[in-house]
Amino acid sequence: MKKLSFVIIFNLWCILLVAQNADSIWIVNNYTKMERQITMRDGIKLFTSIYAPKDNSEPHPILLTRTPYSCSPYGKDKWNGSYWHSYLKAYFREGYIMVTQDVRGRWMSEGDFVDIRPFNPDKKTNKDTDEASDAWDAIDWLIKNIPNNNGKVGVVGISYPGFYSTMAAASNHPALVAVSPQAPVTNWFIGDDFHHNGALFLMDAFSFYSPLGSGFGLPRRKPTSVPPKTNGFPVHDSYKFYLKTGPLPAFSKLMGDSVRFWKDLCAHPDYDSWWQARDARNATKKIQPAMLWVGGLFDAEDNWGAWNSYRAAEINNPGKEFNKLVMGPWYHSQWANNDGTHLGNIYFGSNTSLWFQQNIEIPFFNHFLKGTGDLSEISEATVFMSGENNWRHYDQWPPAEKKDKILYLQENGKLDWTQPKSLTSFSDYISDPSKPVPYTEDVHFGRTREYMTDDQRFAERRPDVLTFKTDLLTEDVNVTGIVTADLLTSISTTDADFVVKLIDLFPDSLSYNNVDIYSDTDPVIKYPMGGYEMLVHAEVLRGRYRNSLENPEPFTPGKIERVKFNIGDVAHTFKRGHHIMVQIQSSWFPLVDRNPQKFVNIYEANQKDFQKASIRIYHDEKNPSNILLPVLKN
Repeated sequence: MKKLSFVIIFNLWCILLVAQNADSIWIVNNYTKMERQITMRDGIKLFTSIYAPKDNSEPHPILLTRTPYSCSPYGKDKWNGSYWHSYLKAYFREGYIMVTQDVRGRWMSEGDFVDIRPFNPDKKTNKDTDEASDAWDAIDWLIKNIPNNNGKVGVVGISYPGFYSTMAAASNHPALVAVSPQAPVTNWFIGDDFHHNGALFLMDAFSFYSPLGSGFGLPRRKPTSVPPKTNGFPVHDSYKFYLKTGPLPAFSKLMGDSVRFWKDLCAHPDYDSWWQARDARNATKKIQPAMLWVGGLFDAEDNWGAWNSYRAAEINNPGKEFNKLVMGPWYHSQWANNDGTHLGNIYFGSNTSLWFQQNIEIPFFNHFLKGTGDLSEISEATVFMSGENNWRHYDQWPPAEKKDKILYLQENGKLDWTQPKSLTSFSDYISDPSKPVPYTEDVHFGRTREYMTDDQRFAERRPDVLTFKTDLLTEDVNVTGIVTADLLTSISTTDADFVVKLIDLFPDSLSYNNVDIYSDTDPVIKYPMGGYEMLVHAEVLRGRYRNSLENPEPFTPGKIERVKFNIGDVAHTFKRGHHIMVQIQSSWFPLVDRNPQKFVNIYEANQKDFQKASIRIYHDEKNPSNILLPVLKN
């Protein structure tokens, strides 16, 4: 059987390779590559790579991506192989002019790079530039200088290029008719990438900017096609490396003096005007192009941005005809990959990425740029319900029919829909910064994407993690909207973090996650799913920000206080026969930096500032800690 499976896989691989070779030959034979330096209004030139059809029988639309990650390979005779290795080849078959541009200050473009450059709605002179003005100038040049274009431009981008897509939409160039920001970087203090509710996501921030990691933050003296030289991490066990390195000043020392954004990040520990100016939602007012916001339910990097940019655009553009949301069951950028069938041990029942590409994204651009796309599958909110493994189409998000239901924490680790009756009741644990709760069970170096659906049984076994669960569900529970944690707590120190996890506890009767379309040699297939504790969604709040992100406050030791915060949008069905589970803890390492549990500036804290904290979570009649779930009836 294994030999037969190997033969099948090998034959499929050969067929795929032949198909890719045919696609690459077709694109090279039918397209011309050009490279241009496009001059912005202030004289700065941005490097731009252009793939244009040789066919002159009809005018062609333009699809633009602006990126800080390089539009390599450089050289008019060097072609981007990702075009024929992915669904992007469909745009070539449709006759699109495909354009990629290095943003200001990155790679082969001139100028100074500024991370999440603030949007300027009040430009007065040609020296008043931002990413929206650069997008305008690029689009204007393209439609005036690329032969045989049809005068219509679309913009698309994932992650940081998603941020540049939002800014392009804000340019409102008359030729720009459709924009799809996908997992767009939106707010790096509240919910995307490097902070969540004020808590630093240490692994992502340090590995992204550090000369030990990707070196993204290293300065560039002049335009270059050569990537920065990095040193590599000395220890390939993330938990060990980040714990041994120590408090944040030690990471700043390793970062060095040349990484500007890290220094800015450390200089602005609270959500002040500096951070507020860098909220991409500021650019979502009076947007004219059709907008398609895309994101992943299990995106470990920019899940928050997709939901909340769409929400801001709805509020800021009342009556806008086409402002749509698509959320699939994906890790970061999985919707653009060939395989959208699963994440880690969780399977989605179909190739959701392929469905999105063929039924949502390509028809969206075809419709607005070519007048041919079928938009029948694009609702106001097209959302995949994990758990039931099904796409649902909603008239708004969250659905108008949802009802908020409260699950109360109870004694003995129970969750129930009725309010507790005990006069005095709490659960407690000791949070020790020297032994923080890991974010995943296994030894890893880079931050995994699979942790977003990982089995949480490893955490339940720890004494510093509280676990609560419902009785066996007698009917499906469809959670559709923002889940809110409302904790009544007291701590023995002046600060602490609160991590709340929403978990789907599978029945013990389940065996393995076998899927017929996969080979039995695939190691992710044979995972025991009986009793699996699937992480549905989780979020952290740095306790000092419980009342305000702008104005942190210390806790009064021993005083019962409310810690209430959104743990994010959820689209998940807890099936009949499952349990709903909630876990609460005060560290999530090294995903999140360690809170010293003392009200000090954490970016300046030393080892002596770190202390144990006794945490109590109350669940009695007077202090009913709970989780609010937006529930939609079948």
